[in-house]
Amino acid sequence: MVFVNYDGKNKFKSIVKDGAFIGSNSNLVAPVTVEEKGYIATGSTITDDVPEGALAIARQRQVVKEGWVAKKEKRDENK
Repeated sequence: MVFVNYDGKNKFKSIVKDGAFIGSNSNLVAPVTVEEKGYIATGSTITDDVPEGALAIARQRQVVKEGWVAKKEKRDENK
């Protein structure tokens, strides 16, 4: 888990209360509070408070773009 608390000028604080669960590879973008027994799903980037007893999921589904590299290489050749 990563606490993202510095915007280059100011430092902010996030609070994780007792019994909260933070899934692996998650980010808390301060300032946020994860209330008691609040759960954060693995891989989420949290930007809003998580209420008591709630599950927060903040991630996009994987998108696979077939042929993307070939299109990029062709575009780069034309520059």
